[in-house]
Amino acid sequence: MGTGGVGIVRMSGTKAMDIANKIFVPVSDNGNGPDRGYKIRYGKARDPEDGQIIDEVLLTVMRAPKTYTREDVVEINCHAGPVVLKKILMTLVALGARLADPGEFTLRAFLNGRIDLAQAEAVMTLVSAKTEAALRSAVQQLSGEFSEKIGKIKSDLIHILSEVEAAIDFPEEDLDLIKPDVLIKKLMDLIEEVGRLIESAKQGKILIEGIATAIVGKANVGKSSLLNRLLMEDRAIVTPFPGTTRDVIEAMLNIHGILLRIQDTAGIRESGNLIEQEGIKRSRESIQKADLVLMVMDGSKEPDDEDVRIARMLTDKDTVLILNKMDLVDKKEQKCNNLSIIDIIRPKIILNTSILYDLGVNELKTGIAELFFQGKRGHDESPVVTNVRHVSALNSAEEALQRVLQGAGQGLSEEFLSVDLRGALAALGQITGETTTDDILNEIFSGFCVGK
Repeated sequence: MGTGGVGIVRMSGTKAMDIANKIFVPVSDNGNGPDRGYKIRYGKARDPEDGQIIDEVLLTVMRAPKTYTREDVVEINCHAGPVVLKKILMTLVALGARLADPGEFTLRAFLNGRIDLAQAEAVMTLVSAKTEAALRSAVQQLSGEFSEKIGKIKSDLIHILSEVEAAIDFPEEDLDLIKPDVLIKKLMDLIEEVGRLIESAKQGKILIEGIATAIVGKANVGKSSLLNRLLMEDRAIVTPFPGTTRDVIEAMLNIHGILLRIQDTAGIRESGNLIEQEGIKRSRESIQKADLVLMVMDGSKEPDDEDVRIARMLTDKDTVLILNKMDLVDKKEQKCNNLSIIDIIRPKIILNTSILYDLGVNELKTGIAELFFQGKRGHDESPVVTNVRHVSALNSAEEALQRVLQGAGQGLSEEFLSVDLRGALAALGQITGETTTDDILNEIFSGFCVGK
C-alpha cells in the first residue's frame, strides 16, 4: 500500500452489502439507505467491536448484475494512509469477508459471463500499457473486437464442420454436400485469416514489450550523447575521452507512441582494461538481443577496421546507420566514403547528424516511427494479437487447418477431416475461454494485481 489522497477498499459477493452495513455509519439518514444501488453516501467507517471511528468515508453501492463482477459490489473510499486502509480492510475481514486472490474481481467477471477470457487478459494489458498505441490496442481488445474476430472465424469453421459431419451422419441421404473444391477454397480463406492474426503478433510484441534497441559503435563517436538527446536528460556521462561508458545503460523511451527499450553500450574496441573488456562483452550481448540497432559512426572520418568489425556483427539486424559529427565536415570536401559499411549492414535508414548541436535527432525519431507501423495505428484497423497464449492457440489452429487442407486435397474421408476441424475449433476456444482448463485460468490471473 502507498500513501495518497484517496484509497479504495472493494468488496464483491452476495454478502458485500450486509458486511458494509456493519461498518458504515451514515452522517444523515434521508431515506436512501446504504443498500440502494448507484448512490454514493457520506459517513464514517466504524469498528463495530469497540465503536472506534476509523475514518470519514464515502460508500459506493453497485447492485448486481450491472457491476464489474455481475455481483453486488461495495467500495469504501477513505484516506489513503496505509494504517487507515489496513484497519478498514481487516475490520471487513473480521466481519466475514476474505482477502481477494490476484485478479479475482476480473476472474469473477469472466466466470459470471460479463467478459470472455481474451477481454479479461486485456484488462492486464490495459493496466500495464506504456504508450498510447498499447493503450489503444488494449481498449480494442477489452471492447471485444478481437473476440469478435475469433468468433467470426469459429462461426465459419463450425459451418464447414457441420457440412463435413453431415456426410458422416447421413451417408445414404441425397444431401447437397460441400464440394471438395469449395471446401478447399473455404479452408484457404480461414487459414489466411488466422495467418494474418499470427502475423500481427509481431506488432503486438512491439506494442507491449517495446523495441529492444542497442546504440553501438566505436568509442567516442557520440553514442552516449545520442542517448541523452533522445531522453532529453543527462543520463549518460559524456567526455571527450574514449572508454567513458564501461557498462550498458538502459532506459525507456516513447517515440511517437512506440516504446523503445534502449541500451547505450560501451564503445567496441580492443582494450587491455579488464573493466572495459567486460563492458565490451556486454555490448556484444546487447547486439545479439536487440530488435533494432543504432550504429553510430564518426561521419567526419573515413571508416576504419574497427567500424568494419562492428558492422559485421550487424549483418542480420535491422540497423539505422547514424553518421555523426557532420558539423566537422567541410561542405566543400567530398563526402566520406561509407559504401563498405553500407554494403555490409544494408541499413534501413541512413542519417547525417550532429548530435552536439541536436541536428538530425528529430529525423531519427521520425524514421524509427515510420520503420515500425508507419508511426501509428489507426482506430479502425484490425485487432493486433498481443498475448503469447493467443499466438500459441492460433498456431495450433492453423496447423490443424493445414492438415485438413492437405487431407481434403488427398481425398481423405470426412471422418479424418472432422478430427482436425474439431481440433482447430478447440484451439480457438482456448482464446476466449470456452475450452480453457482451471490450470490455465490460475496461471493467467496469478499475474494480476489484487485490486483487479
